[in-house]
Amino acid sequence: MPTQFRKTLIQLAVASACGALAIPGHAQEAQAPAPAPAAADGVTTVVVSGSRIAARGFSQPTPTTTLTADDLAKAAKPNLFETLIELPALQGSTGRTTFTYSTSSGVQGLSSLSLRGLGTIRTLTLLDGQRVVGANVTGVTDVSQFPQLLVKRVDVVTGGASASYGSDAVGGVVNFITDKKFNGFKFNAEGGMTKYHDDKNGTLQAAWGRGFANDRLHVEVSGEFTKENGIDSPGFGEVGANGRTWFMNPALQESTKAMQAAGAPRYKSILHAQHVQYAKYGLITSGPLKGTAFGPGGTPHPFQYGTNCVGNFCVGGDLSGSVGAGTNLAMDLKRQVAYTRLSWDLDADNEIYVTGNWAQVKSVFSPNPGAAKQANLGIKCDNAYLPASVAADCASGYPNGVMQVGTANAEFPANITVHPTRTQRRFVLGADGRFGLFGKDWSYDAYAEHGENTTVLRVRDITLNRRYNYAIDAVRDASGNVVCRDAAARANGCQPIDIFGDVPINMAGWSYIAPLNGPLQHTDSSQNVVSANVHGDVLEAWAGPISMAAGAEWRREDYSVYGDPYGAGVDLQSRYGPDYPLDTTLAAGGDNWFAGNYHNGRGAFNVKEAYVEFNVPFLKSAAWGEANLNVADRQEKYSTAGNANAWKIGATWKTPVDGLRLRAVSSKDVRAPNLSELYAAMTVTNQAVNNAQGSSVQVQQRNVGNPDLAPEVARNNSFGIVLSQPRWARGFNLSVDYYDIKVRNVINSLGPQQEVDLCYAGYQNVCAAVSINGPAGTNYVLAQSFNFASLHTRGVDLETAYRTNLRDYGLPGAFTLRGMATRTIHSVSDPGVPGTTPSEGAGAMTGSTPKWKALVTESWDDGKLGVSLTERWVSAGVFSNEFIECQTDCPLPTAAHPTIYDNHIAGATYVDFGATYRFAKESMLYFKIDNLADRGAVLVPQTNLSIGINPGIYDVIGRTYRAGVRMTF
Repeated sequence: MPTQFRKTLIQLAVASACGALAIPGHAQEAQAPAPAPAAADGVTTVVVSGSRIAARGFSQPTPTTTLTADDLAKAAKPNLFETLIELPALQGSTGRTTFTYSTSSGVQGLSSLSLRGLGTIRTLTLLDGQRVVGANVTGVTDVSQFPQLLVKRVDVVTGGASASYGSDAVGGVVNFITDKKFNGFKFNAEGGMTKYHDDKNGTLQAAWGRGFANDRLHVEVSGEFTKENGIDSPGFGEVGANGRTWFMNPALQESTKAMQAAGAPRYKSILHAQHVQYAKYGLITSGPLKGTAFGPGGTPHPFQYGTNCVGNFCVGGDLSGSVGAGTNLAMDLKRQVAYTRLSWDLDADNEIYVTGNWAQVKSVFSPNPGAAKQANLGIKCDNAYLPASVAADCASGYPNGVMQVGTANAEFPANITVHPTRTQRRFVLGADGRFGLFGKDWSYDAYAEHGENTTVLRVRDITLNRRYNYAIDAVRDASGNVVCRDAAARANGCQPIDIFGDVPINMAGWSYIAPLNGPLQHTDSSQNVVSANVHGDVLEAWAGPISMAAGAEWRREDYSVYGDPYGAGVDLQSRYGPDYPLDTTLAAGGDNWFAGNYHNGRGAFNVKEAYVEFNVPFLKSAAWGEANLNVADRQEKYSTAGNANAWKIGATWKTPVDGLRLRAVSSKDVRAPNLSELYAAMTVTNQAVNNAQGSSVQVQQRNVGNPDLAPEVARNNSFGIVLSQPRWARGFNLSVDYYDIKVRNVINSLGPQQEVDLCYAGYQNVCAAVSINGPAGTNYVLAQSFNFASLHTRGVDLETAYRTNLRDYGLPGAFTLRGMATRTIHSVSDPGVPGTTPSEGAGAMTGSTPKWKALVTESWDDGKLGVSLTERWVSAGVFSNEFIECQTDCPLPTAAHPTIYDNHIAGATYVDFGATYRFAKESMLYFKIDNLADRGAVLVPQTNLSIGINPGIYDVIGRTYRAGVRMTF
């Protein structure tokens, strides 16, 4: 699009938006489904989320899937998020079943949406078309914090929408639209649990709305409480949670270099995997005592190794110390939301309003039992807790007096638990309405928003690495008492612990290594927005009215985060005190915890933007049909990333063929770097890199944000065919849309050696982050993110619906069929770094994009009784499209293309059943069974012992029962 033309459009947009605030007008609800207010000419207009322009019997070119309040109610989920992620286009979303293994990801318990597998940071989630303060430093929102009972529609825009809505809408937009004129009282109570009598949940929701002062004042309030108890860790060993039988210690076993040279594949998927580097209560892993394990009372005994032992794994044997099953399948989650909206009609055509939202979401989960040490403990032969026979053999068999030991630390009295709490406070002051201009009917909306989100993350029952090492290094003093060997550690309160065998732990030692106050992260995020939009008809053309929407927005986002001094290091925000007393044996720079070392940081940016959008009908003919052109342009100026622009051009053609419509859209979309990418808190580790001469150089790897990042830029193209209720098939709708999204300048992090290599290759922007030619101890590499990578995804969306009144055939009720499916053809990620190759993610079941994902629902309703059957399906896939499958005579594996014995991972089909009974006009009882056949989780092994599942694709909970009542008065 020519630069001068863009400038002209933006000038017009700014002028129009400012003018809208000064002109009184005619009131209209900005985001309303049909039936909507009628314009002056009596034609119904609706603002759809694919565009900012009110449509009049015209569908926008950008594909949009809509779920009504009835659709959401039929799903009978305790959280709307759990309903939405079943949509085929939503891939890679995070919720309470994902990242349950993590203490430091920052997204634990965060219900955030991702379209096209492009990630939550590339999906824009809105509430009534307005931005919501992020619940994470990446800026993504938490759907659990939304007022859900008052939601009357959710629009899922499955195409680039940055020109209409701004940054982050690369994969699309999910827009939650509330009922702003609700009158009466409604109530929902729901409860349920799984077949295994866990994940018990309950939901209470209530909303009230009423008009006062001749309906000029409208007040509505809602309150919601949901508690989902989650699925606790079953602990150690090959055991499924609460009787689930599908867990069988899966793992990817790696062959030796010699085996690979002889033609064996590098990886083989195995079940009943035994890790040979540790046992439940301790295992000597090297030297003449290798294979000695410790049992009740510390008694040594031969460890029972399994068969087919290769690398770190055997098959079978003693699996009692396995930690893979110990991850929670689902987090314990509690959400509380209070919402209110007050509006005042200034006259028949204008209103002002204020909304307030307070929400708190708490989650609890355990990432793993114990704290496995994989043969990395050096135990001295004079350790006071070693059995006498082992100590004697150690002294004679280990010349250096040290033997290697691994343990699952099953003697710990509690598992690690992570406790994130997110609290949102959000206020909006706005106005909307209508006005007349040049004889045309125009609408406007404007709002100012202030949002805050505080996240407090605490970790309980987790150890400090140095204290653990001091505590297990136990000796006898002159009086024969067992004490910590290190004098400095003793001075700082060290108490010894015994890790050899099934023995009660010294609770004083436990309090020393795992203090009451564990890792802490406190994050404050805020968002301020001022936005104004207008839309209406510019003039009447021969094919219909030319419509325009225009607007401007200013937004500022900032965050600050601090951690405890043991994890973050000591500074002004992270000080020693009663909760974290000074311990001279701990590193003052932080990183002392087993996991969860949260560092301090802060940052902010602001953006000014304006847009304009036109809808131009250019064809209206009985012979050729009707056609419209939709164009939009947005200019953005970021205080950090500089200037960016987005545009869109699309068209629809209502062909002369009955019910047949074609649509196409091409857009340029952007995502500006978020606060985490720009200002991530620094962490420091020691690494070794090779310089240009091939010599190894010790460096500090300083992980830090990069304030010089530029926006990501995407090209989004789609083409679709829509067949809507032709005369020969009334009640039938079908759409098929092809999409192609290419994202360049993708923000991606690099390793220290990659940065050094790129600097020597001439990338000057990387050289600024590298210093390796100084004196020893002064060299460092800033491990930052850069705009090197690219993404490319393309596929096909299908959606169909058919509704028929069975009374026409002499049968009771009405039948509805609705089906949606997404076929991902390609999902290619290219790191953009020399020496690396692109990877294909479509069908890789360790990721988020299966080749096929489908959702089909059949329902019958006679006005009083309703039943529905839903099928959820994901196709089979592979571990990785880069793997080479072979059993014998395999080529030598490479980093880009490893070899594997069997590259297949099964797909899955889940069937859900629901029923409703209306005992009053707008009140009903409902019942739902999800995963009716109790289809077990598909195992997705990893190269370490883990629970081996992918909850981002598969159902991991099992059959679930829920029942409830909804009432409206």
